[in-house]
Amino acid sequence: MSTKKILFILSSHGQFPNGHPTGWYLPEAAHPYYVLEPHFTIEWASPKGGKAPLDPSSVENFKDDAECKQFLADEKAKQGYENTKKLSEVNAKDYEAIVYVGGHGPMFDLPEDKTNIQLAEDFWKQGKIVSAVCHGPGAIVNVKDENGKPIVSGRKVTSFGNEEEEQIKLTDAIPFLLETRLKELGGKFEKNEKPWGAHVTVDGQLILGANPASAHDFGVAIRNAINKK
Repeated sequence: MSTKKILFILSSHGQFPNGHPTGWYLPEAAHPYYVLEPHFTIEWASPKGGKAPLDPSSVENFKDDAECKQFLADEKAKQGYENTKKLSEVNAKDYEAIVYVGGHGPMFDLPEDKTNIQLAEDFWKQGKIVSAVCHGPGAIVNVKDENGKPIVSGRKVTSFGNEEEEQIKLTDAIPFLLETRLKELGGKFEKNEKPWGAHVTVDGQLILGANPASAHDFGVAIRNAINKK
């Protein structure tokens, strides 16, 4: 087992304004976890610490996915995601990379969380990998570089797209549209030609994945980037 560590961050936010459950999205944790865990020590954090809410729809939608099933039964993984550290207890210098797991939860708590913003800026300024998948990039929309510019500005970016959001009829349920926001911040937004198609962007230390289908390739991109260092 490598002594190099990676920090997976989950949302602590468990419901939409209408009370419908949300949280972090199962394959977007499970798939990169199994790419990275054989090579690195994975630790887990969330704004509130403790057990972060898992989106029940992601369990249902991926109930036939082998890695998702394995992940839910994996005692080592469970020990991590059910006992997350508080973001305030985490130091960027201990890790090679930060990984923001998607799900709609991160759109609500992480963008405005000052501890999260500071942590991501610490990773960035230390030249470490800042990565996020699906709605996970919502966590970095207020993160700036040493010159006070958004870290996504002028860089290749991707995320869950507006068209995908429309198809699942959640456009009005979230605080902002992620694709729109990333473009407004100056990100060079890319996506697959078809909604739900896998797409990963790598631009220096910024690695982003578009949606659940991208979660495995996203993990591979992170692994490759750390191994290159």
